[in-house]
Amino acid sequence: MIEMTLPRVPHEHVPVRNLRGDLRAVKIVWQRELMRVARDKPRLVTALLQPLLYLFVLGTGMATLTGGAAGELRVFLFPGVMVMAVLFTSFFSAGSLVWDREFGFMREMLVAPVRRGAILLGKCLGGATTGAFQGLVVLVAGTLAGLPCTPGLALVVLGELVVAAFAVTALGLVVAVRLRAIQSFMTVVQLLVMPLFFLSGALYPLGSLPPWLAVLTRLDPLTYAVDPLRRAILEAAGAPSIEAAGVTWAGWALPPAFEIGLVALFGALALSLATKLFARDA
Repeated sequence: MIEMTLPRVPHEHVPVRNLRGDLRAVKIVWQRELMRVARDKPRLVTALLQPLLYLFVLGTGMATLTGGAAGELRVFLFPGVMVMAVLFTSFFSAGSLVWDREFGFMREMLVAPVRRGAILLGKCLGGATTGAFQGLVVLVAGTLAGLPCTPGLALVVLGELVVAAFAVTALGLVVAVRLRAIQSFMTVVQLLVMPLFFLSGALYPLGSLPPWLAVLTRLDPLTYAVDPLRRAILEAAGAPSIEAAGVTWAGWALPPAFEIGLVALFGALALSLATKLFARDA
C-alpha cells in the first residue's frame, strides 16, 4: 500500500492586537504628522501670517478707533491670536486623514493589527504638537514686538496650547472621518472655524454681553481655551487697565485649571466620538 503525503502548508503568523503595537502605531502616525508639517513650508508661513495680521494690523487699527493704547490692545488680543494659530494648524492636521484616505495610504494603516483609536490618537498628538509649536512661534513674535514673556509664562502657555490643539484636532477628526474628499473637508472647516473663533471672546471681553451672545460664548469650547491664556498673559503684563471679566457661570468665575479641564474633557469626548465613527465607516 502506497502512502501519500500531502505537501506541508507553511504556517502564517498573524500578529494580534496588543498595547505595544497600538503604542507603536501612535508613535508612527505622530512622527508622520510632524514630517508632513515640516516639509510643508507654505502652510507654516500661511498659518503664522494671519494671526500676526490680526495682532499688529487689526490691533493697531482698533486702538486708533477706540482711542486706546495700541500696546494694551495688543496684549488683550494676544491670547486670541495664539489660539487662532492653533485653530487653523490643528484643523489642517485633522484634514490629513482625508488626504490619507483619498490617496490610498489609509488602506495600508487599516490592514495593520492595531486599533482604530491608535491611529486617531497619533493624529491628535501630531496636531497638538504642531499647533502648540505654531502658538509658541506667535508668542516669540509677540515678545519681539515688546509683549511680555517669562520662562514661567512660556511653560504655562505651552501647556494650555497643547490641550487646546489636542481638542481642536479631535474636533477636526470628527468631521474628517465622515468625509471622502479634501474639498468637502475644507468647506466644512470654513463653516466651523469662524464661529468658533468669533464666539470665543478672542477679540472682545466677555463681560456685559447681550444674553443671547453670552450663552453662545459659554457653549463654545474655544472660550475656555482663550480665557486662561488671557488671564496668564494679562497677569504677566501687569495690565490692570484692561477689563477681562473672564468666564462666569451664574456669577461664579471659573478657575483657569477648571477651564483647561473642560477643554481636555471636550477633546477626549471628541476623540472618542471620532473613533466610533471611524471604526464604523473605515
